[in-house]
Amino acid sequence: MNSPKTPEPALPPSKKRIFIGLLGLTFALIMLLILIGGWVATIGLNHLHPGLTLVAQIVAILSCIFLSGIISALIFSILLEKDLPFTQRIRGLGIKLFLPLMEILGPRLGVSKDRVRNSFIEINNRLLISGNRHKIGPERLLLLLPHCLQRADCQRRITNSIENCQQCGKCDIDALIKLAETYKVRVAVATGGTLARKIVRDHKPKIIVAVACERDLTSGIHDTFPLPVYGILNQRPEGPCWNTRVDVTEVEKALRIFLKRV
Repeated sequence: MNSPKTPEPALPPSKKRIFIGLLGLTFALIMLLILIGGWVATIGLNHLHPGLTLVAQIVAILSCIFLSGIISALIFSILLEKDLPFTQRIRGLGIKLFLPLMEILGPRLGVSKDRVRNSFIEINNRLLISGNRHKIGPERLLLLLPHCLQRADCQRRITNSIENCQQCGKCDIDALIKLAETYKVRVAVATGGTLARKIVRDHKPKIIVAVACERDLTSGIHDTFPLPVYGILNQRPEGPCWNTRVDVTEVEKALRIFLKRV
């Protein structure tokens, strides 16, 4: 018998504030650049033909209205923690355009890149959960893991095939393999972005549950959009990219969110 669904706790206000604040500031800077560009273009085009000045002004105004609509929809979706139907497509523009600018702007305001990325990953996950209207079969989900979960002194090469793992239990790969077998999902290990993209092309999943650091998860979500990626941060007790760990319970929780119940 299935246990009752436990509602997700609300996203901490601090993470919302970080993301929305930087998103709004980035938008304001882009708007300023558009207005300055439109003003400069107006002066230059006026010497060529008076009608071109009006065209430049219209383009600038329409660009501002378009971007205002996108930002308003994104902020509304984040505040409600719901991936609304009309925001699913424009969210891609937010990921492709605004996030890289926020990563540049954040550190200049005292907000580290990892904090910006962490807030983005949390918001991305919440929107994926809220927009998850149809469960999928296990064959359409890919569990993508970083190679740094494997013990650094392990001699077994598992990036070619995770089946090479001896499952000695010294790292979390063992538990994750067993979890994948229990839920009958595909699992793969990547050494970096290039191999990760190849794995995604080969497997053609409907959704990815990925474990990685803030940088790799953010770039993965960015590169694979519109393919949804649910990100789970790894733990780094010995530093980045070295004998990292992951909360296996969190991974199982993610699988249960997206998979059909049998």
